[in-house]
Amino acid sequence: MAIFFNEEFLSHVQGPFHPESPERLRGIRQKLKQHDLWRDVKGSKTGTLETLLMVHDEGYIDYLRSCGECSLTLDTMVHHETYGIAALAAQASVDAVKWSKEEGRPSFALVRPPGHHAGKDYGIGFCYFNNIAIATRYLQRQGDKRIAILDVDVHHGNGTHEMFAMDPSVLYISTHQHGIFPGTGPVEYVGKDEGEGYTVNLPFQAGCGDSTLDVAMEEIITPVTAAFKPDAILVSWGMDTHYRDPLASLTLSSVGCARQAEELMKLSKKLCGNRITFMLEGGYDVPALSEVVAAAVGSTQGVEVPLEYTDIMDNSCLGRGTIMRCKQIISKYWRL
Repeated sequence: MAIFFNEEFLSHVQGPFHPESPERLRGIRQKLKQHDLWRDVKGSKTGTLETLLMVHDEGYIDYLRSCGECSLTLDTMVHHETYGIAALAAQASVDAVKWSKEEGRPSFALVRPPGHHAGKDYGIGFCYFNNIAIATRYLQRQGDKRIAILDVDVHHGNGTHEMFAMDPSVLYISTHQHGIFPGTGPVEYVGKDEGEGYTVNLPFQAGCGDSTLDVAMEEIITPVTAAFKPDAILVSWGMDTHYRDPLASLTLSSVGCARQAEELMKLSKKLCGNRITFMLEGGYDVPALSEVVAAAVGSTQGVEVPLEYTDIMDNSCLGRGTIMRCKQIISKYWRL
């Protein structure tokens, strides 16, 4: 697994005590180095305007570039360096999917700021440019016909969802916690117009964890993605689903999070020649985030990373009702 990372990502600081801090990447890097997994690390050059324009409005881009010190929301601040670092994160995401396409191997965009809350003309939820949406459009310009986006962050990716709601060439599946920021992604929403049926939402109640996500993978994510027949799988990867995370209340263990990544890689090997790229979104407990990333990277290199945070809090599929409701709704579009 190639890792796409730039030192500049550590220079992005929202403000003191902000949960989306450079310590997230420092912790991941330290854990990877501890297990001799900080290899095949690739840097990117500054992102271009052309790259951003694949999904974002030029006026919004200009605002981020020129506003200096301002704020998009109370928790999404803009500093003089923000534009350049966010553009670099988008470019690193593009470079990661390009490498995966060329090499037929998994890649990991270890980037910040994250992206899946950013819309065409707005930023919110710590996000400025939508990294995964930009990478998707890049691949389509390179000839790929169908891209599957699997968003396993604890928060619904409202920006990604909006960009592809009417697009049947992009499958968007999101597992997230119900009732928290940004408040979007009800199970009933399946996209619209030509894109109807190509959005699948699984909003789980607080407390759902390992067994719920295992069943969701087996009964919905795997069969729907297989039926879609993607040319590549892109993952909005957030470890804020972990039981230690301070911003939400799902209860995945480190084992569950790592297993989820491994199952997605197995799926990509079966469906699209190992073409899968993980893009870092959330995850705000640094020790848990770091060990899960290391375990996933290690699984691609035959290195077993010991996991500390392994408590199982959901062993009876607490979210079964949501899964059944989702199956009922999407059975109109997919044979499950």
